[in-house]
Amino acid sequence: MTDTKTFHLPDLGEGLPDATIVEWFVKAGDSIRLDEPLVSMETAKAVVEVPSPVSGKVLKLAGGAGEVVVTGAMLAVFEPDPNLPQRAEGQDTGHHHGDHAPAKVVASDEGGELPAQPAPSEARGGDAGTVVGAMQSSDAVRSEQAISVGGIKAMPVVRALAKKLGVDLARVRATGADGTVTLADVKQAAADPSALLPSPPGRGAGGEGTAEAARRPVATSAPAPSPQPLSRGERGSERTPVSVAGKPMRTRPPGAASTAASGQPEQLKGVRRNMARVMADAHSKVVPTTLVDDADLHAWIGKQDITARLVRAIVCACRTVPALNAWFDGDALAVTRHPHVDVGIAVDTDDGLFVPALRNADMLDARGIREGINRLRVQVEERSIPASELAGYTISLSNFGMFAGRYATPVVVPPCVAIVGAGKLSHDVVAVIGGIEVHRRLPISLTFDHRAATGGEAARFLKALLDDMALPH
Repeated sequence: MTDTKTFHLPDLGEGLPDATIVEWFVKAGDSIRLDEPLVSMETAKAVVEVPSPVSGKVLKLAGGAGEVVVTGAMLAVFEPDPNLPQRAEGQDTGHHHGDHAPAKVVASDEGGELPAQPAPSEARGGDAGTVVGAMQSSDAVRSEQAISVGGIKAMPVVRALAKKLGVDLARVRATGADGTVTLADVKQAAADPSALLPSPPGRGAGGEGTAEAARRPVATSAPAPSPQPLSRGERGSERTPVSVAGKPMRTRPPGAASTAASGQPEQLKGVRRNMARVMADAHSKVVPTTLVDDADLHAWIGKQDITARLVRAIVCACRTVPALNAWFDGDALAVTRHPHVDVGIAVDTDDGLFVPALRNADMLDARGIREGINRLRVQVEERSIPASELAGYTISLSNFGMFAGRYATPVVVPPCVAIVGAGKLSHDVVAVIGGIEVHRRLPISLTFDHRAATGGEAARFLKALLDDMALPH
């Protein structure tokens, strides 16, 4: 009987219970050598390349692109080749789920190597890496050189972006070191298709993220299905609540007998999957209370950076009422008040919510705050932000009013005690001595964990914030 080796999904360094398949570099029946790229996986933060733990024939793969694999579950099954190099039995790979190869985290936008990040125990206060909220993280290899697949040298995060944008990597002009395709190259190609290189021989012009398309069989053409006639209520450019005759149409809720109106369930992946877990955990552990008021900006002189002023006002309020610039341990009923202020800035993306930390905000001036926020936003957009930058903030800010909404009940994510929400700027009529005036005002929501702070402390914190926001400059 032929010996087989089952490879289980390793701990990819994010401390998450699963990961999503982005792209297989092999298929069942292929041969692969030890440490050659096997698959790229998406976690809540990065695209992670997993190398092969053995040399031999691939017998079975866990699933297709987009499917979620639980950490520790079967990822692939191999038939080892005794004539090829193999990893010594018992050799440490740095993971903890059995037969694992060392996964490598990819997060550089230059196609180069991402310096190793400190272990979670070395992060400030011992807090683990976060995307939105706290999540445990294991010690893992966090560096990776760009690898060549199908003759194209690129990092897995670049391949994932190319697949998402429908860009054929074989036609992208590589500007990275040693002919490496970078994130900037892919974005440029997506923005300006005329800059693409000619299609290689035997390759279609369609956007394929990797050279895998060259190995796929070409489907024979088939006649397109005849269009189905529209129902009387669906004729024309859009469906209407009345029939063509002008009579109301009978409707019913979708059920077992009517599935046409039902959407297909879509499994959450990556950042959104982790966000769902963290929000549920926060809901079960925090006793939230929200205070709202308006910051009056009528006295402001000239144009000013509202977000920078918000950060400064939060710092001022933290100095006035340290109880809200703190972490709370619900199990031990212990509060840790911080002498520094690290503000978690909520960043909304198509992939989900990230909360990078603006470090030492209490030491920064307005320019330093703006430069720090811009740097964090770019790193989040490029998915190149280190895990250490998503860890250990002491209080957070959600500037949701950039889009819409006046007041909110932002979610406090443990171990933090408070979060400030800023609503949509408005011009309001306010009463003044002897008459009325129109003032520019910014709605503020303060949600805090009532286990760790009193209502009086929260009210004094909010007043200090509003007072600082009201200053002319």
